[in-house]
Amino acid sequence: MSPERQVVDVGGRAVRVSHLDKVMYPVTGTTKAEVMDYLVRVADAILPQLAGRPVTRIRWPGGVASEKFFEKNTPRGAPEWLRRQRLRAAPGSDDEGAELELPFIDDLAGLVWAANQGALELHTPQWRVGPRGGVRPPDRLVVDLDPGPPAGLDECARVAHLVADRLREDGLTAIVPVTSGSKGMQLYAELPGTEGVMGVRQYAHDIAYELAAAHPKLLVAVMRKEIRGGKVLLDWSQNHPAKTTITPYSLRGRDRPWVAAPRWWDEVEPGMVHLTATEVAARFAERGDPFAGA
Repeated sequence: MSPERQVVDVGGRAVRVSHLDKVMYPVTGTTKAEVMDYLVRVADAILPQLAGRPVTRIRWPGGVASEKFFEKNTPRGAPEWLRRQRLRAAPGSDDEGAELELPFIDDLAGLVWAANQGALELHTPQWRVGPRGGVRPPDRLVVDLDPGPPAGLDECARVAHLVADRLREDGLTAIVPVTSGSKGMQLYAELPGTEGVMGVRQYAHDIAYELAAAHPKLLVAVMRKEIRGGKVLLDWSQNHPAKTTITPYSLRGRDRPWVAAPRWWDEVEPGMVHLTATEVAARFAERGDPFAGA
């Protein structure tokens, strides 16, 4: 095997890796090896987010300056040890009714395998699959905060507090804000896992419309571009069973290695900025995971 291709032992699993010096982010010179290093450093935080959730990958095999593609199914040549499950595509998805073989990333070896594939972005649904293959009710609610220019993170920070306060009124107290590493934010609220997926979606819809009616100069709950300028869209639709969101701690396929970064509430204020992989890994080592204390 050439020096550019090798098999490494990751937690007792054999993982094929190649071209570790490939530059994945040309602006910063970040290589595939450095992407893997980031995932190793935050593995204890990202793996609980991925556990039991099928992973849709967005892959940039040649780095973020090259073509990308989405991948739901387990690709040919995936290692035998990679967990996979056959599930029917959710109603409302592009491949509704089709049987898909969906992969799961349960351990560090899976993270390294995904990084070697150029899968920089890892997207997951709000529901999990049990060890026997049963789809469970959602264990989290997500509200995506999408700012319409010229609104940005400052406006998202204000809206995040409004949304969290409203959710707390209904007893949802374990809420973690995440700066998306793209434009806006997501808020994740822990659920007991007793409500069906469409019930959770309806609840998110109702909260979004209620808040948009109460704060019409700041918020909207519909996606029409002509009314979104300078306002923050509360995208409740991400709770649909066919939808996925960027997994907390995942890298983003942007110009720099930005991360979907979990934050503490005392940080959510004007002046907040997106964080890079280097910053997120250092924060996790120093302060831990906001989800752990939610």
